[in-house]
Amino acid sequence: MRILDFYIGKILVRHIVVTIMVLLGLFTFVSFIDELSNLDKGSYGILEVFQYVLLLIPKTLYEVFPMAALIGSILGLSTLARDSELIVMRAAGVSILRIVLSVVKVGIIMAFVAMILGEVVSPYTQTKAEQVKLGAIQSNIRQKDDFGVWMRDENTYVNIGEVLPNLTLLNIKIFEFDERNFLRFLSTAEEGEYQLDKRRWLLKGLSRTMIDDNSSAADEVSAAYWTTGVDPNILRVFQIDPEQLSLWQLDKYIDHLGSNKQDTRSYELVFWSKVITPFATIVMLILAVPFVFKESRSGNLGRSLFFGIMIGLSFFIMNKAFGYFVALFSIPPMLGAALPTLIVSLLSIILIRRII
Repeated sequence: MRILDFYIGKILVRHIVVTIMVLLGLFTFVSFIDELSNLDKGSYGILEVFQYVLLLIPKTLYEVFPMAALIGSILGLSTLARDSELIVMRAAGVSILRIVLSVVKVGIIMAFVAMILGEVVSPYTQTKAEQVKLGAIQSNIRQKDDFGVWMRDENTYVNIGEVLPNLTLLNIKIFEFDERNFLRFLSTAEEGEYQLDKRRWLLKGLSRTMIDDNSSAADEVSAAYWTTGVDPNILRVFQIDPEQLSLWQLDKYIDHLGSNKQDTRSYELVFWSKVITPFATIVMLILAVPFVFKESRSGNLGRSLFFGIMIGLSFFIMNKAFGYFVALFSIPPMLGAALPTLIVSLLSIILIRRII
């Protein structure tokens, strides 16, 4: 049976890889066309667009992995059915459940690859992609992995430790220089909130130190206004994207946001999506088996491919749409992330029971 597992696995992996290449080409091309709308903003040129799009490929691959697994496995099994190899396997005494088991073994390997993409590769490359884009568009603002956001506002340099989802700023440091580039004031604040009606920032827990040539003096106040040209909408792009975090980082960051009384639902949704995606990949592979066996009996394998593509696209769209449903209808994030996979799992069980 190891020979059977290896043979089926080789066929499935070959077709899944081909499907991945086609889907990646399509989605990357669409992403490139969409990104051209930002061309020539700041120093964001065509080379930066190419670099940004290429760095997003692992993220795109992670998102389309379950769909590629379904379409590729249908193609692979359809090839076996077309060449009557599935009939030979069944005539040799191999049950449908045994073929499903061979497919599941391939699914476990694919799930492991998906986990590596989601936990290691995609967070790193997506972070680099955003740094390339933002560094080119906002030349006066830089984001460093360990030192927060740095920006320049005339003779003032500002360091922001973190931008929370509601655009509250944490751990703010303001360095004010005179015309001779000598540091004259150093201000630190625990928190900053933007007052929309006054169009300025309210700094809380503020400590301000005046520095002259011979000495320095510090003052501490509970709160003070900070007038600056820094627009909160600019800072929105420096919020931590949940997809840039691994599972353990997401878990810690969700606790951190909760302690700061922030809405954590979007982060919890991504957390549970990362947990479920490897299982979704296995389920998609299993779903291909009843499709191919059912249609091979009627001699219409093309229809199985069509329905497989439709289910794959529906699954992809549902995963995206449930993010909005979680926010609009207060659906528990775990349920929102799991429901598309649960629906496909139920469909797989029903279809497999019909062909056994």
